[in-house]
Order: sequence, then C-alpha cells, then structure tokens
Amino acid sequence: MLKLAYVIPSVIYPRPTGKLPPVMSAEEIKSLIDSIKNIKHRTIVMLLYSTGMRLSEIAKLKITDIDSKAMRIKVVHGKGGKDRYTILSEQVLLELRAYYIIYKPKEYLFNGCKPGKHLSARMIEHLVQNALVKIGLQSKNYTVHTIRHSFATHLVDNGTDLHTVKELLGHTNLQTTMRYMHLSTTRMRGVINPYDALPQGKPRDNNNNQTK
Repeated sequence: MLKLAYVIPSVIYPRPTGKLPPVMSAEEIKSLIDSIKNIKHRTIVMLLYSTGMRLSEIAKLKITDIDSKAMRIKVVHGKGGKDRYTILSEQVLLELRAYYIIYKPKEYLFNGCKPGKHLSARMIEHLVQNALVKIGLQSKNYTVHTIRHSFATHLVDNGTDLHTVKELLGHTNLQTTMRYMHLSTTRMRGVINPYDALPQGKPRDNNNNQTK
C-alpha cells in the first residue's frame, strides 16, 4: 500500500480538455467598443465584456436587475436555472444612464421590435459580428462568447482569485473556471525560467578546455 503512486487531484491541476478558446486582448476589446457608434449596440457590448454575462442573459436582462447602489447586476435564471450576481462597472453605469434617457426602455433593458419583448440573441450576435468585421478581426474566429472568455481571462490577469471568477461566471464547479489560468498571458510572463535562475558563474573559456 505504501508504494502506491500519488495521484494529483484533477480539481487542483485539471487535465487540459480539448482546444482552448480564443481570447481578445484588452486593446481589441477597446477597438471593438469604440467602433460601434449606435449607443444601444455599444452599451450591449460594454455590458457583455464588463459583466461576463452569457448572450441569452444579456438579451433577457431587465431594468430591475440592475442595482446601481450595490454596483451589481442580478442574473435571473442563468444557466441551470440559477440566480447569481455579477459586477457593474462605474463607467458602464454612466453609459447605461445615457442609453436609458435616449431609448426609455420599459421592462427589458434592451427591447425588441415588438412591445414587451426583449431583443433577440440573434440580433446581438449579428451586431457583434458586424463590428468585428469592421475592425478587421473576422479572421480570428471571435464570437460573442469570446467576449465572455476575455472578461474571465482579464480578471485572472488582474489578480482576481478563481473562486470569485467562478461565482461571477456562474460556473457549477471550479474545474471549469481553471481553464482561464491556461489562457492568462500575464501569469506566463511572470514565470521565471529555471535556467535563468541558475547561479551565474564565470563564462567558460572554450579555448582552454580544448584537448592539447
């Protein structure tokens, strides 16, 4: 029994499963938002990135779900039918207030064409794809869901702990959230190569080491 090999728990160091999703850089996110002139469309993309909400969650978001005092947004009946809270950006809140004055939504934050109906997820996908084409990123296989991946990865880059990221995204288990550690470039840049940490002695004189 003492000679049994120790197995590292997969919840701590999960085995990579499948292909890692693409992630937009902060500069690409900024270019995407700046390229959208329609305030309603721009507000949608700003919310997608600043909250990490899923496409369907943004489409069905109601005005009453936004808590500006606590600076948070309630996601009602997210994936798996679970409620959760995500963060509200101060800058995005200013944009939301400007949007509200202009569009005067009634129940849903983003109304559709028919009264009492929310904007369709398909319309949101369409406006994001148009914006990606406009800034020349159509060849990178970015989608609406890439914005959610970017939100999570940038949180990890900025030092947010994985448990908090898990709660903001509405993941059921931590192993799903762990993949954002693989996507984080900041973590990789902060790693010191073990070779570079070796004691630095005097450079070797190749001429003296040759056999005479």
